[in-house]
Amino acid sequence: MAGIEDVARLAGVSTATVSRTLSGKGPVSAATRLKVEAAAEQLGYVVSASASSLASGRTKNIGVVIPFLGGWFFPSVVEGAQRALLRNGYDLTLYNLAGGGDERASVFDNFLLRQRLDAVIAVSLELTEHEVDRLYAVGKPLVGVGGPIGGVRTLTIDDRAVARLATEHLLSLGHTRIGHVGGSKEFDLDFHLPTNRRIGYEAALETAGIGVWAELFEPADFTMRGGYQAARRLLERDHDRPTAIFAASDEMAIGCILAARDLGLTVPGDISVIGVDDHELADFFGLTTIAQFPQGQGEKAVDVLMEQLRDRPVEPVGLNISMPFELKQRSSTAAPPR
Repeated sequence: MAGIEDVARLAGVSTATVSRTLSGKGPVSAATRLKVEAAAEQLGYVVSASASSLASGRTKNIGVVIPFLGGWFFPSVVEGAQRALLRNGYDLTLYNLAGGGDERASVFDNFLLRQRLDAVIAVSLELTEHEVDRLYAVGKPLVGVGGPIGGVRTLTIDDRAVARLATEHLLSLGHTRIGHVGGSKEFDLDFHLPTNRRIGYEAALETAGIGVWAELFEPADFTMRGGYQAARRLLERDHDRPTAIFAASDEMAIGCILAARDLGLTVPGDISVIGVDDHELADFFGLTTIAQFPQGQGEKAVDVLMEQLRDRPVEPVGLNISMPFELKQRSSTAAPPR
């Protein structure tokens, strides 16, 4: 196997120049870089990860912490992050905190502090001041995804604005009796996503001069099954049935569509349905939704981390970075039946 000395000899440069060229650290002319890269390719030379780590003080490994692995959103964020990390020559270590408080404490007090991680991405976790301080105390850059964290650069979606946009879409079609399938209390944890989406839904109704009726809200667990069960409770009523449903996630919205069909109702003829996410199945079900681009959130989180890991990090304009969302209208919404 070729070594760094062989590459230096073939390129006619010093081993130090080869090291600077292949690590991307230090000044190297364009002509020299081309010679070194050509020599390395010809010899099949691959930079040793352990040697690179010793030289740079970096492990080229990023820890990504998520609350649980189920559903569609979290794996999508991780997929986007991994794609961006590969482009930057980094590995990813995933920490799934589904085990509860003891597991979370172990991860933040032990695993993330080990020297085999260069930085951490926290997805939909409202980190405590202690957790943030522990990471910063050992020089671990940190980026959050999902909501504001004190003293940390974070990527956020305005969940209230997302819900307002979804509800306003239904209002614009002429619906005035709009049901909401949202998160149950046990899901109102970090960043209070279910509560914020319910607040946005209610704010849109109030702005339109429409009363908020408690009986039009049904809690669920962000799964298709949960959305199905909640929708049946809304739609099996003998009177005052909603003409539209805003579901706080696409998986619950798809459950609503299936429930309507099982009850002999047409979508959108009898009931309109809108969700949030732009799930991979949304187009298949013709689901109108608010896209929040989770893979893009994962990629952006890595871009922000790479700035912090540079020798001269780019100073952030602000700690909170607002991420885009967009209405995607498909066939599951229409004007209410007459």
